[in-house]
Amino acid sequence: MKQKIILLIAIVAGIAAFWLTGKYLRYERERILGSAKRVFVVVADHDLPAGTVLKNVDLAKALVFQSNVGGRAILPESAREIIGKKLLYNIGRGDPIQWSDVDVPYKGEAGLAEMINPTMRAISISVDAVASVSAMIKPNDHVDILGTFSFPSPANPAVVEAVTLTVLQDVTVLATGQTMADKIGRTGRAERAPRGYNAVTFEVTPHEAELLVFAQSVKGKLSLALRNPADVTYITDIPAINFEHLQKQLPTLNQIRQRDIRHKKDI
Repeated sequence: MKQKIILLIAIVAGIAAFWLTGKYLRYERERILGSAKRVFVVVADHDLPAGTVLKNVDLAKALVFQSNVGGRAILPESAREIIGKKLLYNIGRGDPIQWSDVDVPYKGEAGLAEMINPTMRAISISVDAVASVSAMIKPNDHVDILGTFSFPSPANPAVVEAVTLTVLQDVTVLATGQTMADKIGRTGRAERAPRGYNAVTFEVTPHEAELLVFAQSVKGKLSLALRNPADVTYITDIPAINFEHLQKQLPTLNQIRQRDIRHKKDI
């Protein structure tokens, strides 16, 4: 009887030790994994053979440990830049896509000229801290360019009035000051633009480049509106704003904001 009790105690102790060991190992695993920094990167949404011309439906994003991806992993905000580019190697479903996997130069190493897509141009405009969203805009961001100009009044050509209008929508920022667009750097983190700069360089078409040069030459003030990287909308009915329009539309604009953005009911 005594031997049976001892055996039973040994079995219970063994089970308890096994359970406690498993619990400790799970705790340690979660602690180690929890301390590792993770980043979102672009991955293949399905198996992609070499030679595939990449489309939006081919790409997805996944949260991975930073230590598991190389310095050339593609961040989600840069995914647009590989759309339409050819894949050089086979990529399995869920595997991260790196810049070296795509037929496009590793940007930031070959100079600004290599960063410009064919048929496009790079053009810079002067900005101050206010126009550049307190210098928070950085390379790879997408912005709308707004301009304020002095035009003769339609009602009285002898009178000059200020007019603000949206010049271009969804424009890619190539550089801020001397800082060019970059990816996850060799340190494994996304490079940030310096706090101070007085010029922003954009990727535009030749016609848009002429438009921006003219807008600056007539002493118009250009300002930038920062967009969410996932926002690809294009608004077709943005009106030019002068004092008369502003005075008439303020109540409507505020009503739209409260109803559609803040989701408040009419009082």
